[in-house]
Amino acid sequence: MAIKQLFDLTGKAALVTGGARGIGRACAEGLAEFGADVAIADIHEENVNKTVAEMTEAYAVKVEGIVCDVTDAAAVAAMIEQVASAFGKLDILVNSVGICIWRAALEVDEEEWHKVMDTNLTGTFLCCREAAKQMIATGGGAMVNIASMSGHIVNTPQAQASYNTSKAGMIHMTRSMAAEWAEYGIRVNTVSPGYTLTEMTQTVPDYHEGWSELTPMKRLCEPEELVGGVIYLVSEAASFTTGHDLVIDGGYMVW
Repeated sequence: MAIKQLFDLTGKAALVTGGARGIGRACAEGLAEFGADVAIADIHEENVNKTVAEMTEAYAVKVEGIVCDVTDAAAVAAMIEQVASAFGKLDILVNSVGICIWRAALEVDEEEWHKVMDTNLTGTFLCCREAAKQMIATGGGAMVNIASMSGHIVNTPQAQASYNTSKAGMIHMTRSMAAEWAEYGIRVNTVSPGYTLTEMTQTVPDYHEGWSELTPMKRLCEPEELVGGVIYLVSEAASFTTGHDLVIDGGYMVW
C-alpha cells in the first residue's frame, strides 16, 4: 500500500470530545478532511450545534453532535452508545476536553483541585474506558488524548500545579492503557502541545509575548499545527505506535 493511503480515514467513525472549539475543533475538522465520519461532543450545546452545522456544510462526511459532561460516567457511557448507534461502530477517539485554573498551590482548595482532576484526568479515563469496550467488540481502534508539555515541565510565570499534575497523570495513564489494550488491537497515544492560540489562551494576551520568548520558534502554536500529529497517530501509518507522547511545542522543552 502506498504510504499516503495509510493516512486515509475513509469509512472510519471518530468521536472528538471537546470538539466544538479550539484544539478539539481543529482535530475534528482534520479527521473529516481525511474522510472519517465525526461525532462532536462538548458540554456547551450552542457550540456543538454551531460546529455540527458548519462542518456538515464543509465536509462530505457524516457529522453528529452530542452534549456530554465527561465527568459523568453514565453520560459518557450513553455518549459512546450514541456514537456506535449513529455510525455502527467507533474506530477513533480523540479526547480534547480540558480546563486550567491558575492558582498557587498554597491557595488551591479541594473543590478546585477535584474540578481540574475530574475534568482533565477522570473524564479522559471514563471516555477511554467506555470507548475501549466498544472497540474491543469490533476488533480494535485508536485513541489520542490531548495532554500538554505541562505534563513534563513546570510552566512559568503562572502557577498551575493542578493542571500540570492532571496532564502528567494523563500521559502515564495513556501508557498504562496502551499496555493493557494492545492485545485487543487498540492503540492509545498522547499529543502534548506547547502554548497554543485557543479561546482559552486568547483570554490572557499579556502572556503571549513572554511565552513566545521562552519558545525557540518565538511564537505560539496554531491549533491546526497539531492536527497532523493526531492524524498520524489515529491512522494506519502509526500501526506500530502505541503508548507514545508526541510533543509539539515549538522547541519549548529543549531549553
